[in-house]
Formats: sequence, structure tokens, C-alpha cells
Amino acid sequence: VQLQASGGGLVQAGGSLRLSCAASGRTFSLYALGWFRQAPGKEREFVGAIRWSGISTYYTDPVKGRFTISRDNAKNTVYLQMNNLKPEDTAVYYCAATRAASVLTGYDYWGQGTLVTVSS
Repeated sequence: VQLQASGGGLVQAGGSLRLSCAASGRTFSLYALGWFRQAPGKEREFVGAIRWSGISTYYTDPVKGRFTISRDNAKNTVYLQMNNLKPEDTAVYYCAATRAASVLTGYDYWGQGTLVTVSS
């Protein structure tokens, strides 16, 4: 499975960005696709995930109500819509895919990161 993330950039606080993650390869066996982020000097953290089949989504508390994950099956692409961005959302964002029956662990496939910078 190959993942290609895109859509990062510079935005002012309160603004919005949409990240995309295009998946290719043996995607039929995936359980979920997740988004992670790593801020400077911090560990990588889980942001949210979506089941590859079905519509279930999961979010970490700091982004609930501001971030939305969706999927376009025809394009094998998952999106992370980020609204009301805050400076603390500044990080490199990664998409990842797992075949494990968990949305928090077992991510074996990773895309390259895309940088999101939120200015105050």
C-alpha cells in the first residue's frame, strides 16, 4: 500500500485547510486510515481515523468538533478537513493505514508528511 499526502500550508489562526491522502496498491484489505501529527519537539500523536469500509470515524479530543475525516471511495482518497485552526495545530501531518483491527495501533503503511503551519 502506498500513501500520498498533500494539502499542507500556512494559514492564519481560525482558518481552514484540507489535507488529502491518496491510497494505492492492495487497499481492499485495509481496516482503517488514520491521521497523525508531530509538532516540533513533540512525539507523534494520533489525530483521527476512518474505517476503510463503512463510515465510522474517530478523533482525539483536541480536534473534535474542528476536524472532519471523510473518504472518497472512487478516488481511494481520505480527507482531513481542518477548521478553526489554532497555532497548536502546527505540525507535520501524516496519513497511515492499518490492517489491524484497531484505529490506534498497527499502522504499517505511512505516507510522507505534509507541513501545516498556523500563525497567530
